[in-house]
Amino acid sequence: MSDCKTEIFDRIVMPEHVRDILRSARLCRFIGKRSDLLDMAVGNPRNKSFDVGYEVDGKLVCEVRVNRCKNGFAVNYLEEYMRRRDPECMLIGDEKPTDKTRFEERQGEKFDNLRELTFEWLKQQDLIVTAFTLGAFERDEGYGGLLIAPANAGFFIAGLADLQGIIDIPQLDDTFTVHTAVFLAPPFRHTHFGGKQVVVHNRLDDLYEIFSFNLYPGPSAKKGIYGALLSIGEEEKWVTLHASTVQVVTPYDNITTIMHEGASGSGKSEMLEHVHREEDGRLLLGENSVSGERKYLTLPRGCVLNPVTDDMAMCHTSLQNNEGYVVACDAEQAWFLRLNHILKYGTDPHLERITVHPEEPLIFLNIEGAPDSTCLIWEHTEDKPGVPCPNPRVILPRRLVPGSVEGSVEVQLRNFGIRTPPCTREKPTYGIVGYLHLLPPALAWLWRLVAPRGHANPSITESEALTSEGVGSYWPFASGKIIDHANLLLHQIIAAPETRFSLTPNQHVGAWKVSFMPQWVSREYLARRGMARFKSDQLVKSRCPLLGYTLRSMQVEGSMIPHELLRVEEQAEVGSDGYDRGAAMLHGFFKRELKKYLEANLEPTGRKIIECCIDNGSVDDYESILGA
Repeated sequence: MSDCKTEIFDRIVMPEHVRDILRSARLCRFIGKRSDLLDMAVGNPRNKSFDVGYEVDGKLVCEVRVNRCKNGFAVNYLEEYMRRRDPECMLIGDEKPTDKTRFEERQGEKFDNLRELTFEWLKQQDLIVTAFTLGAFERDEGYGGLLIAPANAGFFIAGLADLQGIIDIPQLDDTFTVHTAVFLAPPFRHTHFGGKQVVVHNRLDDLYEIFSFNLYPGPSAKKGIYGALLSIGEEEKWVTLHASTVQVVTPYDNITTIMHEGASGSGKSEMLEHVHREEDGRLLLGENSVSGERKYLTLPRGCVLNPVTDDMAMCHTSLQNNEGYVVACDAEQAWFLRLNHILKYGTDPHLERITVHPEEPLIFLNIEGAPDSTCLIWEHTEDKPGVPCPNPRVILPRRLVPGSVEGSVEVQLRNFGIRTPPCTREKPTYGIVGYLHLLPPALAWLWRLVAPRGHANPSITESEALTSEGVGSYWPFASGKIIDHANLLLHQIIAAPETRFSLTPNQHVGAWKVSFMPQWVSREYLARRGMARFKSDQLVKSRCPLLGYTLRSMQVEGSMIPHELLRVEEQAEVGSDGYDRGAAMLHGFFKRELKKYLEANLEPTGRKIIECCIDNGSVDDYESILGA
């Protein structure tokens, strides 16, 4: 670690106002090694426990308790609200074009005053500074980032260092140019925002500023950096997709690369997990919520999974080729894995083995862990007695994941996930999505514009019955114009005609409770089958055109998936009448959400697709616009 007031300044190219903060701070240390950051997660190497707090109006307010455990650090927020992301946390502090809420609109004044107050507060602190690179791709230069944070927030600093990597500036052969700066100032959550999570994005001509006014790293670090990447892509005409990506290797050594997109809670992390099995080894396809009947599948051997991305798939223009596929690489160096579905030992032996005996200490959030104990990923912190926090996490460096793929990959299939509620004739809902649907490109684009947040979302602070996360499902993190991103996604689909599209639900298929089994079974099925085009007699047009096609039959290793799990209208508890009412709900939701995209700057092809939906178009109509 180095004093920031030494020659290390000469190695960093940064705006003068950032340099002034570092020069003026009470104490400022630059840290370039993960091990040094971990020592500071609990204050110093000797501590077993450490409370992170700040003075607010003359009183010390404790925000977080960090315990040193055998396999890492247990980070627990004392306030239930801080254990998940607030979807309304982003504000825009600048005057550049945006469709997001500006700071002035919510707060009644320009951001300039609070910006200066934040800088003055930082100058009065002991600071830690770390350097990182936004994204990772195959070209010589990157986008440099700098985190400036109070020294007692060691767990937060180490978390961002894990997620985006950490650069030891003195070891570089050249100077380091800062494109993005993150300023961490937790007390302002209380003094200026009524205790709410707020992250202000301020886009200067020479610097993208992120003001993190809270200590939960989801919106403040991870999604803040995502917003900066999206802003760069908006200007340079490329996208960072909200997606996990995995190379699926079948028992016959065939490889299919699948990308899974969707809103928070839609199954991105789960796509990288091995299929969950019952104690006898079978797969529980679903349990009927009315009759209690269970259906199983026997799968002797699952595919090998080589993870590529967990949440942020960077599709930089330098990666693309002429093969007709989307090409992506990981924009992160670690994964922010949600663990709410890990309820007991043996649920996911692969992940349990990595986290219980890691090669390096890990950072756990919302997981119980006393000092010197072992953090277990199924022991979730309780929001209240008997009610576990729905958003337990672990930050898992990708270098610790066996088989993780470095570099870029060609994507054969882009799957979209949606959390669905139970649907019955008596209580119809949009839970009409079958185990697997195949989508024409035009419909695939519509699903990415609407990106339903879906049923019982565990990752955010509130969850309505059906809301939209918007374009690409990454819109909550973007700071620019929604039409620009809609056009970018359409261009990407048109430019990659060999990449196919599918749709899978999780949680429920009609009256059946299914967890994430549809996407796991579909992953096994599609990888074994390969991505050769389906024959017309293998497909059935879905009763709801928004769902494209379903399969006439689906066989995995000699076992058939029950037809009522493929076509929800065939379930006795739902029927055609219950299905049609659910379809009307889904269609109405799409129409409401899509109208906001009908602006002058929308690409003509995109306008045709949206108007097709509003006019109740058929699957054939969608295919006539953009092909099958």
